[in-house]
Amino acid sequence: MIIKNIIVGPLETNAYIIGDDNHRMAMVIDPGDEPERIMDEVENLRLKVEKIILTHAHFDHIGAAGDIKTRTGAEILLHRDDLETYKYAKDQAVMFGFDIDDLPSPDRFLQEGDEIKIGKLIFKVLHTPGHSKGGICLYGEGILISGDTIFQGSVGRTDFPGGSTQELASSFRRLLSLPKDTRILPGHGPETTVGIERETNYFVKEFGLI
Repeated sequence: MIIKNIIVGPLETNAYIIGDDNHRMAMVIDPGDEPERIMDEVENLRLKVEKIILTHAHFDHIGAAGDIKTRTGAEILLHRDDLETYKYAKDQAVMFGFDIDDLPSPDRFLQEGDEIKIGKLIFKVLHTPGHSKGGICLYGEGILISGDTIFQGSVGRTDFPGGSTQELASSFRRLLSLPKDTRILPGHGPETTVGIERETNYFVKEFGLI
């Protein structure tokens, strides 16, 4: 399995390229900005992008999705509950002093339990609301791609429209029930593991896990 993290944009979002190194098929996750850098890596790795997966629809995670789709023909997938956020992402970006291009309509909606197949790699969709109504994580192959649900030592904020501390706490508990050696690839910041977060994440106590 190929895992490439590219930190993009002014908010330093982790965009990921996940590929099957035998079949050379790939998905791009959360292409928030800098499509040229993302596509340079795709070409360097000799991969064909089939899918663009959005863990949620905040502007810093989706800003380059249209460019990547235009260049690859890949389909854009996100959870239906984040469609309204997706539609107004350009307005959200302006509120933060940034600008993103107009985005094409999503090609397909994801839901809890869906399987994402890339070559022989299989990832399960986990609906993890809290940071946004339609937030998802991808779990499979020993890794969790967590978007802004969980970070090293922290969790996503809940003060945006559609955010819910109660829902985030439930999603957080669910993710920490995964095997402790699961690698967590978050939407911002460094990689961690479920085991490390059980022991060190501030919100374990805050959300009543101990």
